[in-house]
Amino acid sequence: MKSVNRPVDEVVVALTDGAKEDAHAVFGVLRTAFACDRAADDVPRDVAGRRPTVWLATFDAAHPGGKPGPVRLTAPLTATLQGGYSAVDSVRGTLASAFTVHDIGTAFGDQEEEIQVLLESR
Repeated sequence: MKSVNRPVDEVVVALTDGAKEDAHAVFGVLRTAFACDRAADDVPRDVAGRRPTVWLATFDAAHPGGKPGPVRLTAPLTATLQGGYSAVDSVRGTLASAFTVHDIGTAFGDQEEEIQVLLESR
């Protein structure tokens, strides 16, 4: 498997198991604190049919901004965060300022980590 070289401050966020409105809310929370590779008006869309959907965005955690307040979700949503250790911790902290975050799993690498969390409204 070929490795992808990303700056240590970038975190790829993948959202699954939820509604597109909830994905948009989570990405909105993260945009309040971090630069994103997607424009604010780039709203997640459903895929035709009954296939599973994954929404992806990359956030630059080098210069974190403010911490948002609580945000309501219609249902729990699974998020996978992948990037450098401190960048992932920063993104997780921002999510924790808006949602209840339950750790599901973690995979550690030499330079990066991947964590999976369940996000719920507070």
